[in-house]
Amino acid sequence: MQLDKFDRQLLNLVQQDSSLAAERLAEQVPLSPSAIQRRLRRLREQGVIQRDTAIVDPAKIGRPNFFIVSLEVERERPELLAQLRTWLNEQEQIQQAFYVTGEADFVLIITAPHMEAFDTFMSRLMLDNPNVKRFTTNVTLGLLKRGLHIPVPLDETE
Repeated sequence: MQLDKFDRQLLNLVQQDSSLAAERLAEQVPLSPSAIQRRLRRLREQGVIQRDTAIVDPAKIGRPNFFIVSLEVERERPELLAQLRTWLNEQEQIQQAFYVTGEADFVLIITAPHMEAFDTFMSRLMLDNPNVKRFTTNVTLGLLKRGLHIPVPLDETE
């Protein structure tokens, strides 16, 4: 899909705050509010904007702990990997999951209210997924930055 400069500006702005009204966006992108609405609708329909979401303060809802988990699988057979991927996608505690190269096969970002809840979750992961050979965990000591913003260069050549 071809993105022009206006699309790129809009993508950067709505990633910062998806609740901005077209009128507010028009103050920063030299288009009419109706043109902005049409462009945003097109970007959603074409899957460039996958969804709009709210960023919640984890501490204020009782989930202040994050764990970075590296999983190593026993066998990389396609059907076993598909089963594990499905299981990982269904778990609300898993904030992000990456299929990676290196010593680990998957890296997960997991949130939990406390260590006991995390331990229970990991026990269930191992029981439900016998193809997982081992895992290692890094416990976060503090949250420095969190987000999903993808920088969209204003110039196609960047």
